[in-house]
Amino acid sequence: MSTRPFWLAEALATEQPAPPTPLQGQHEVDVCIVGGGFTGLWSAITLKTAEPHLRILVLEKDLCGSGASGRNGGCLLTWSAKYLTLKRLFGEQQAAWLVRSSEQAVHEIAHFCKLHDIEAQLRVEGTCYTATSEAQRGLMEPVLQELKRTGLNQWQTIEESELASQSGSHVHLEGLYSPHAGSVQPALLVRGLLRVARELGVEVYEGSPMQRLDAGQPARVQTPEAIVRARKVVLALNSAMTAHFREFRRSIVLVSSDMVITDPAPQALAAQQLAHGRSVVDGRTFVHYYRSTVQGRLMLGKGGNRFAFANRHLAEFDAPSRYLAPLTRTLRRFFPALEDVPVAASWCGASDRSVDGLPFFGHWREQPNIVYGLGYSGNGVAQSWMGGQVLAALVRDVVREEDKMWRDCALVSGPRGYFPPEPFRWLGAMVVRNAIRRKERAEDEGRPVPWYDKRLARLADAAGKADK
Repeated sequence: MSTRPFWLAEALATEQPAPPTPLQGQHEVDVCIVGGGFTGLWSAITLKTAEPHLRILVLEKDLCGSGASGRNGGCLLTWSAKYLTLKRLFGEQQAAWLVRSSEQAVHEIAHFCKLHDIEAQLRVEGTCYTATSEAQRGLMEPVLQELKRTGLNQWQTIEESELASQSGSHVHLEGLYSPHAGSVQPALLVRGLLRVARELGVEVYEGSPMQRLDAGQPARVQTPEAIVRARKVVLALNSAMTAHFREFRRSIVLVSSDMVITDPAPQALAAQQLAHGRSVVDGRTFVHYYRSTVQGRLMLGKGGNRFAFANRHLAEFDAPSRYLAPLTRTLRRFFPALEDVPVAASWCGASDRSVDGLPFFGHWREQPNIVYGLGYSGNGVAQSWMGGQVLAALVRDVVREEDKMWRDCALVSGPRGYFPPEPFRWLGAMVVRNAIRRKERAEDEGRPVPWYDKRLARLADAAGKADK
């Protein structure tokens, strides 16, 4: 199996790009964006579209798409199921705006791809949130009631007789459907954003890692072969922020999300009624998620597996998944009709989980000309479009009316909480993760769950895709 995640390997095979040319020499720019993934490229495109005269330079340490943007599950999901958390943290008005904005983001990305001929296999065909054990039944009812009360609810109950055909699997006991979601080949999307950014005049240099950042006006960004002086700097490094800046090491937890994907089997998927672009997510804390591809492959993943001590970026985050066997067993259990379809690849990536499960943005060390964003917590494909709007608004010299809602939104707060210092953070993560595993195994088997596992598991409620 390739060391490149499946999506990126597939995208690069189609694109056949020339080897990257690292940035060299001395450069004076208006905006330097560090990180060539979804957040960095959406920021660059948003800024360049609004102000074509700006000289914008993007630095990417590897290839655009080599990080989280090219190795996630490709599920376009929103924050509607997190409304209770949003309301508790930010109030009803801001929570409603964030839910609507996350739903808008799905359609904005689809429109952008159509406008710029990005063939990203993007299908806005909704999502199913389901229960796969009796314990998961009705868990979303409190958030649904609040969404209905505020006029935000887009979820529809899936009739029991239609559940297997809607989700493609007989393991589900109940389900809800929202049309504001879908799936995408994420590496094709990020490589498409790269093409569009360059066509707009954004300078993107792959193979050019940031080695040092010095504050000041201008700020100074150093790479192995270049020095960039920039009026404004955007740090869009996602999980790599902890490697560069110690102050973020307790504001997130790096944990793997692991995936497998099958060989093409379009007839078998059609027989399972999986020839659609819906994303399907179960009711676990560390969810199972799956979706089909346009070639007739089936991708299945699970979050919350390998935690990094001291938030170090582990080599196995960039390797085939060590959870290949259990993921394959789950795939066979969910889809027994695909028993004979080989697994083509496995991979994983580092998810940057924040304390409350939501991203945060701010000014680095209170420097007015250096901004950052991270902490998408495993739900960032659509939300990174929002992140691009926030960061672009924060660095603009002239604030337009449409920028104000982004730069003033509640996510521009810096970290909203911190995890304990090591070794307590890692030990605590292991205790909670193992309690969740025991709890969900017992629920799957219909056994009683010990009270202490219930209590410990609740400490990770923020990690779920939906409020419970």
